[in-house]
Amino acid sequence: MDTLQQQFIRIRKLLDITFFRILFFIVLGLMLIGSLYSNVKPEKLKLSLFSVAENTIRSPATVEDKESTANKRKDAINQVQPVYSLKNEYAQNRVDLITSIFQAAIQVNDDIQDDIKKQEEAANENSTTRGEPSDDDKESMLKAKLTSSVSKDLSNQVFSALIHADNDELSIAKDLTVTAINNVMTNRISADEVENAKKRVEEELKYTTLNDQLRLAAIELGRYAVIQNEFYDSNATEELRQQAAENVEPVKILQGQIIAEEGELINQDIYRQLKLVGLINNQYSYKPLIGLVVLITIILSAIYYYFYQMKWFPEKRQTYLLIYGIIFLISIMIMKIISLLQIFNFEGIGYIFPAAMSCMLIKLLIDEKLAIYNCLFMAVFGSILFNEGITGTLNYSVGIYILFSGIAAILFLNNQQRRSKILQAGSFSTIVNVLTIAALILLPNGQYSGIEYGYYFITALVSGISSVVLTIGLLPFFEASFGILSTIRLIELSNPNHPLLRKILMEAPGTYHHSIMVANLAESACEAIGANGLLARVGSYYHDIGKTKRPNFFIENQLHHDNPHDKLPPDKSATIIISHVIDGAAILKNYHMPKEIIDIAEQHHGTTFLKFFYHKALQSESDIKENDFRYPGPKAQTKESAIVGIADSVEAAVRSLTKPTPELIESLVKKIVAERLEDGQLNECDITMKEIEAVSHTLCETVKGIFHSRIEYPELTKTKQVEKHDIAY
Repeated sequence: MDTLQQQFIRIRKLLDITFFRILFFIVLGLMLIGSLYSNVKPEKLKLSLFSVAENTIRSPATVEDKESTANKRKDAINQVQPVYSLKNEYAQNRVDLITSIFQAAIQVNDDIQDDIKKQEEAANENSTTRGEPSDDDKESMLKAKLTSSVSKDLSNQVFSALIHADNDELSIAKDLTVTAINNVMTNRISADEVENAKKRVEEELKYTTLNDQLRLAAIELGRYAVIQNEFYDSNATEELRQQAAENVEPVKILQGQIIAEEGELINQDIYRQLKLVGLINNQYSYKPLIGLVVLITIILSAIYYYFYQMKWFPEKRQTYLLIYGIIFLISIMIMKIISLLQIFNFEGIGYIFPAAMSCMLIKLLIDEKLAIYNCLFMAVFGSILFNEGITGTLNYSVGIYILFSGIAAILFLNNQQRRSKILQAGSFSTIVNVLTIAALILLPNGQYSGIEYGYYFITALVSGISSVVLTIGLLPFFEASFGILSTIRLIELSNPNHPLLRKILMEAPGTYHHSIMVANLAESACEAIGANGLLARVGSYYHDIGKTKRPNFFIENQLHHDNPHDKLPPDKSATIIISHVIDGAAILKNYHMPKEIIDIAEQHHGTTFLKFFYHKALQSESDIKENDFRYPGPKAQTKESAIVGIADSVEAAVRSLTKPTPELIESLVKKIVAERLEDGQLNECDITMKEIEAVSHTLCETVKGIFHSRIEYPELTKTKQVEKHDIAY
């Protein structure tokens, strides 16, 4: 494991270089293309016209069949009947014409009567009279009042009948004739119905009370008046044809639609459809590859942007990037292997994929937001890989399933930090899997048997259980290989049954109690400023592990024992006190403890000064170096290390008080913090003065709560005894 960890460290260092970082994403992209391309590349069917399909052929995409659409529109146009419009004004025009003819005849009669009266008046003066005009003259007078076309179209019998009838007879004949004409002309009269319409007028006038001559004239005038009033309307017809063509829906070959069944003859129409969807002569189609490259580029760019906009230390960022890359590829590999089982026509095989695995790992090891993004990415890739053998299609059902399963696990793991909670999260994800699958198969109103419902239920169970197993199995690998100190790992280290904690309890019980008190102080102070309180607590448990090597040399373990420092020279005592930091780091490293815990053990004293032993040494020797009485450091590099160091001093100082009043506690805490600041012990960590003030206040409040009713330790009844030995150890 050490060798593997060293390899990962080398790779992580390479990722600090922009070239290798870009190369990392390129390799990731190439592996994705290699995994996904077979699911999007066009199928190459070796089919010819009138051959037989060896397998059922489905359309890889939704494509419009323009030829079929055109034929369908042509049929719709041909089914449109020609539009004939009725000219209603024609009836009135013909009525007006016949009316004018009868009026002209009446006018002729009136003119003749006027002329006769004039002649009679003139006869009284003269003996000569001209007499009534002849029939020919009357006909000429009548024709003069009509148009030449009317005069030519009507027979002489009509004019003869009109001029021999009086006005009353003409008025009756007119009314009967125009009524018959109007009755017939208000109906549609097409070209081939004109003669029938004329006969209807004739039939209507045949049995009138008119004299025979006038009745025949009226019949002829009625037949003459009836004409075609229904005509072909080209504009209306064309408009209907255009509307019929527009109402025709485009004929589409839907994605997944069966084009040819197994064993079916490839006729011309099927062959044309195969060419249309790109299954014939498609060896030069690069569109699916381009689309896949664009999709992968977008996703990898989003990942790159996410990592490099987060305010992480470079070393932490590269570690997280490497971890995410490995989890990402493991998920894609599992997804690809499962997708290969689609050749056996297992419907819904994609539901077996452990969708929650990668999301839980990323949530536990890196970040919750990234885990949610990962759910989206896995859903997209899952919809491509689990396309049920239809290349180029997307299985949206599996995509939705993967998304819901992953997000359910992430939400359940929120603030649930124990390793046992992974099993519960997997169980919750399994329930969501079952509900999601139920929704997806019930929405289309499909018909499924009980066995099929059971099959889907089993796939959901397998997905949830495998997610838990893989997460629990892979988590220690990542924690050990990358030195990741997850919250779960911290909680495990806080278990009192841990060998090192039992070692402290058995060999240095005073130190154990002291560490518990420091842990309480440090955790509350860290939480007050947003630092990792759990890390501070666990670090406090182990910060004095080095004292187990010589427990009796430390005052908290000297109950019923003499102080051995009374018999040692000051420099020797200082060396023993200082060595507990070095010994502690060595013990922790030997047990392969996380680096963060080792750092707290090394840094909690920083380079502080053992004043008591230094001044004691000055009493016997003058040539004393101050550095010999300082801890080796390093100084606190993190907020957690700094706070543990302050809490360590505060706990030891307050414990030395015989009557720890609130005012005395507050004064003592402020003094310890001020000394740390003056000595430069907090210069190398990113803690601010505002945060230091919050830490001081929290420590005061916590200490007051702990020591307000404290029972004095027997060995601490004399404050002077404690003052002889520096509170720093």
